Amino acid sequence: MSVVLGYDESPGALSALRVAIEVATAYDEPLVIVHGVAAPGITGEEYGAHHEAVREAGSTALSHAVRVADEAGVQTSVELIDERPAQALIEAAARHGARVIVVGTWGESPVRGALLGSTPHKLLHLSTVPVLCVPARS
Repeated sequence: MSVVLGYDESPGALSALRVAIEVATAYDEPLVIVHGVAAPGITGEEYGAHHEAVREAGSTALSHAVRVADEAGVQTSVELIDERPAQALIEAAARHGARVIVVGTWGESPVRGALLGSTPHKLLHLSTVPVLCVPARS
């Protein structure tokens, strides 16, 4: 089993990282840190440039999360997945036999999440794995 973390360096993700490390440590399980890199848009040259920029930003974010987890003594692996975040997390959770998916929230209202499709909102409705939503610290 494993603990899967959705990570993008947002304030909610930083809080979620701390909690995911605690959960992985408590269950002595590896932490899989995931970043979905599907760029919005359809196709074309602009899409390719945007996609590459998103991949680079995701790679940088993941390296920061790995450093924090390593300092805590938690075994980690990382995945940059060419899907939107919720789908990337669901796929990673299935591949790694996740005990839980951990994601951060940043205080958006439930209505906004339902209308705009926030990652935590989507996961709560689509995931077959338990989802732990961690609020950003003030």
